[in-house]
Amino acid sequence: MAQDVFLELDRNMGKLETAAHVRFWLRRVTINRSTDALRRRRVRGLDLWVEVEEDHGVAQDVRASPLSTRLEQLLATLPESQRAALVLRYQEDLTPEEIASALAAPVATVKSHLQRGLKLLRAKAATHLKEYVRGA
Repeated sequence: MAQDVFLELDRNMGKLETAAHVRFWLRRVTINRSTDALRRRRVRGLDLWVEVEEDHGVAQDVRASPLSTRLEQLLATLPESQRAALVLRYQEDLTPEEIASALAAPVATVKSHLQRGLKLLRAKAATHLKEYVRGA
């Protein structure tokens, strides 16, 4: 999938004007390709999630911690729209406006996904991560 995205980038380089435009374009095309791949797998009856492991600047003990693993599992249970908004906001550090642009959605919808996603994630964490809460 990554190779396809970069081959398409090579074909479209003349249309991309700035480094920020390239970064946005790469995110958008990668999201689209990933979504398409997941849909194809579901259609074939293989409801599999592709796990992407990024080790950039993350200490080994943080990646392998039981808490981070459990949080990733909880995040995976959220609806796709909420999960995408949360990952782009808190992992990729994008603003709601940038997320709206990347997902081709209104800013109000992105803010709603962020709010609902956080609320649902907090509720799930309260029941599934009790051992990590102080005073519990």
